[in-house]
Amino acid sequence: MRRVRFRDRGGSVRRGEWTDDGIEFGGEVYDPEAVDVLPPVEPSKIVCVAANYVEHIKEAGRSIPEDLPPRPGFFLKGPNAVAGHGDTVKLPTPAATEEELAGREKGDIELGQGRMDYEGEFGVVIGEQCRNVPEDDYMDVVAGYTCLNDVSNRDDQDVERNWVRGKAFDNSAPIGPVLATPDEVPEQPRVRLWLNGEKRQDSDDDELVFPVGRAISDVSTFLTLEPGDIVAMGTTVGVGPLSDGDHVEIEVEGVGRLEHDVEA
Repeated sequence: MRRVRFRDRGGSVRRGEWTDDGIEFGGEVYDPEAVDVLPPVEPSKIVCVAANYVEHIKEAGRSIPEDLPPRPGFFLKGPNAVAGHGDTVKLPTPAATEEELAGREKGDIELGQGRMDYEGEFGVVIGEQCRNVPEDDYMDVVAGYTCLNDVSNRDDQDVERNWVRGKAFDNSAPIGPVLATPDEVPEQPRVRLWLNGEKRQDSDDDELVFPVGRAISDVSTFLTLEPGDIVAMGTTVGVGPLSDGDHVEIEVEGVGRLEHDVEA
C-alpha cells in the first residue's frame, strides 16, 4: 500500500491510498494534480546516514576499502527541513551557477553564494517509539519507505564541521509523495534522480556500506526514535549542483516519484 496525506478541495487534511487510478479516500478518487499532496509523515527528526554508498565515497575522492567508515556516521535534520511533493524548495543563499562553479579552483569556498547540491535518497520511516533495536529485528519498527532529497549547501558544510548550516536549513529535506509499506519495497531499493528531465543519479549498480538494519540498530543505541521519524540511507554517485528554477524528480523503487522545484 502507498499511503498519502493530502488536503482536499475543502481544505481538510485526509489520509488515503495512492493507486494507479489516483488518490482513493472515502469512496472517491482524487486527481493528485488537483489536490495539495502533503509530506506523508511529520517526523520529529530525520536521521541521515553519511557516506553510505560505495560509489559516492569514490566520487568524493576516497579509496575503497581503506576509507570505508568503521561504523555508520549520522547527522540530523529537524522538522523545519521537511518539504513535500510539489513544493518549491527555497535555498537559503543564492546558488552559484554552473559557469561560476566551473571557474572555481578546487577547495575554493564562497560563503553567501554557495554550491547547493541535490542528493537523492530512500528514507526508512519508523513506525513506533524504539531504542536499542537489534539489527536482525529492525523490520519490527519500520512503517515503510519514502523518497527524500538531502539538499546540501556544500560551502557551509565544508566550513562548519557540525553540518547544521550546510544540511539542516529550512526545506532541505523534501519527502514523499507517499509512505510505501514494506511489502512494496525491496531491501535495497533502486534510487534515481532527474534534474530538469536529465537523469543524474542511479543506484542500480551501487552498494550500501551499512544496510538499513545496521543503521537503525546503531542510531537507536543513543537516540530514541519516534513514530514518523525517518532514517535517510545516503546518496549514490552523481551528486551535483542546483540552480534557481530547477525541477527535481526522485524515484525510489516501490515508492513512486517525488517532484519539487527550486528557488534561489
